Amino acid sequence: MSQKVNIPGIPSSAYVHIPFCRRRCFYCDFPIFVVGDRLRGETSGTISQYVEVLCQEIAMTAAGEPLKTIFFGGGTPSLLSIEQLQRVLATLEQHFGIAAGAEISMEVDPGTFDLAHISGYRSVGVNRVSLGVQAFQQELLQIAGRSHSVVDILTSVDLIHQVEIAEFSLDLISGLPHQSLEQWQDSLNQAVTVMPTHISIYDLTIEAGTAFGRYYKPGDQPLPTDETTVKMYETAQQVLTSAGYEHYEISNYARPGHQCQHNRVYWENRPYYAFGMGAASYIEGKRFTRPRKTQEYYQWVKAGGVIDCEVTPPKEVLLETLMLGLRLAEGVSLAMLAEKFGEEKLKEIHQCLQPYLDKSWVEVVGGRLRLSDPQGFLFSNVVLADLFEKLG
Repeated sequence: MSQKVNIPGIPSSAYVHIPFCRRRCFYCDFPIFVVGDRLRGETSGTISQYVEVLCQEIAMTAAGEPLKTIFFGGGTPSLLSIEQLQRVLATLEQHFGIAAGAEISMEVDPGTFDLAHISGYRSVGVNRVSLGVQAFQQELLQIAGRSHSVVDILTSVDLIHQVEIAEFSLDLISGLPHQSLEQWQDSLNQAVTVMPTHISIYDLTIEAGTAFGRYYKPGDQPLPTDETTVKMYETAQQVLTSAGYEHYEISNYARPGHQCQHNRVYWENRPYYAFGMGAASYIEGKRFTRPRKTQEYYQWVKAGGVIDCEVTPPKEVLLETLMLGLRLAEGVSLAMLAEKFGEEKLKEIHQCLQPYLDKSWVEVVGGRLRLSDPQGFLFSNVVLADLFEKLG
């Protein structure tokens, strides 16, 4: 039976990469540009030049329907001035349109904004912020190379609550060097106390080329043992669900009605625009990553921003759909898989997953294929690796 794969439609979401940081965190391998502790959008010609080129890229992109989600990631988007953020949003509005009630998210770091800045961001349209806390212990912040302090975290939380931004997300990292289970429990408890509507929990990954990649090897001390990181994951699930957060994605928890709509676009393998240095888009079945270095990105925009890549093959679309969709608590629809990839492929998927169905790591509930929580989520890499090997 031949596969039929629908090419995704016109995007209604956009990711905007702001690469500037005060310093590079020791675990970070993102495309960033370090500007030091004193510069921000108001005072940096480098940031101003980047915003100019970024708006050029947006303006030369084929326009589609109005945007329903916009996500400013980085880097540290809160190093932008209010005027620079407003200019980017105005360019998006003029070129695409921004739908009424659109989710407009912005990553912000503690210690990089004051009341005037966060109030200004809200006034130009930001209605969701993601605060990069990572840990509530000063010693762990220093170990991770973060530029903020615990005092900065608490001050920033207070500012966010003062301006009454509707959606407030908070990020934490587990598995940091020297991090104990007791410290992790304390961070979770403090996170709940400051009342975000959304919490993201990331397990540290040691990436080649980072400072941590030079200092540590996975599995070696002072990194927590595998048993400890598993316990950290289970503890997060217990603490946050007990506090009223829904575990709606492997790494994400939300109060009812407060899931991140932009990130759901990724997990549901829907199309999206992306703008800026190193940003990756998914349009008309094509995945494309922009140059990761500043001057190369500028030259690419100057040359017309040509996206020269092939449509993602059906086999890869299937694997991406499973890899992303199984991250969600509700998993993926069996009817959708059958319609998009064919009944024979659905039977093949079921055969591949039978050992994990037997272990209760994978479940079929209400016509959907999903990973169990927490065991299936904990062993998701094992399940997905097997799928990739057998279906790839």
